[in-house]
Amino acid sequence: MSSSTAASGHHPIAEVAPLSLCAREPRVPADRLVAEMVPPPRFDAVRFDTYIPDPNQPSQTEAVGVLSGFAAGLGGAHASGSGKRRWFQKKAAAPTGPRGIYLDGGYGVGKTHLLASLWHATPAAPEQKAFGTFVELTNLVGALGFQQTVRTLAGHRLLCIDEFELDDPGDTVLVSSLLSKLVGEGVALAATSNTLPGKLGEGRFAATDFMREIQGLSSHFKALRIDGEDYRHRGLPEAPAPYSEEQVTKAAYAADRASLDDFPHLLEHLSKVHPSRYGALTDGLGAVCLTDVTPVPDQSTALRLVVLADRLYDREVPVLASGVPFDRLFSEDMLNGGYRKKYFRAISRLTALARDAKGLVGE
Repeated sequence: MSSSTAASGHHPIAEVAPLSLCAREPRVPADRLVAEMVPPPRFDAVRFDTYIPDPNQPSQTEAVGVLSGFAAGLGGAHASGSGKRRWFQKKAAAPTGPRGIYLDGGYGVGKTHLLASLWHATPAAPEQKAFGTFVELTNLVGALGFQQTVRTLAGHRLLCIDEFELDDPGDTVLVSSLLSKLVGEGVALAATSNTLPGKLGEGRFAATDFMREIQGLSSHFKALRIDGEDYRHRGLPEAPAPYSEEQVTKAAYAADRASLDDFPHLLEHLSKVHPSRYGALTDGLGAVCLTDVTPVPDQSTALRLVVLADRLYDREVPVLASGVPFDRLFSEDMLNGGYRKKYFRAISRLTALARDAKGLVGE
């Protein structure tokens, strides 16, 4: 650094160019998929006592109590091969409490926080518990095969599935079949889900849909309805306005481990990468900088962007952008259609990440 630069107090532009998401084509081995079935970094430290219930929504406090009791009930020896009582005995008397939990609520009420807290509170070694999204679970089946996936997960005490997808009948049947096998091995289940397409104007509760789609497993689940508004925006201002392209570019060069991509090119690149690899796509990033953010052109592109937003949010990667605000990414038709819940979740999470990125721009 020159003496004049040091004296001015300004940060110099880094000599090394930023990273680029468009330059990445990750390959994810199957063993990594299994090892990563734990709560993502954003939820690594969450616990029931760090969940802040909305005082106007008693169902949130009630959910914490029910889940805490459910976790405590999973402390016995695992059924498979142990000779001990199974959680899911097919021919035994009905158990006294729920053997599966379904968290039913809108985006931003803390379902993932509670699901991760359940994983942490369950008295078992990490390798006896699994946590993943529906997409990650279906990708595990694709990588290992159905029978090997059953064998891999059968020794677990608990399987948590976040964002159970109800909009793909084939994948829903596949996962429902997998869960039936795991139930027979004594694995306890917990899940959250998304709303089915066609549920116009709802965007909130999907318990009936979930119970119907998992068919024979529904008797094992207790649905916990969690009311409330999106906590990410509870009492907070609207999303920060986009920055100029120059500001975003300068921040990308100055920030540590930042990526810099043109938004339309990134959307094109996402079409060439399987969504199961979007987590690996963000490996090692300290920030994502995007220029020329524009409304997404079609639903397939929009759904891929939703997955990327989820992975960035999970990993707490700030997002700095120029162009249109994040609440204008999706058209009115999209926001009123069957995938509306996913799009509102993406807007909510990208808005939170945009707030996190404000410190990257010196103003």
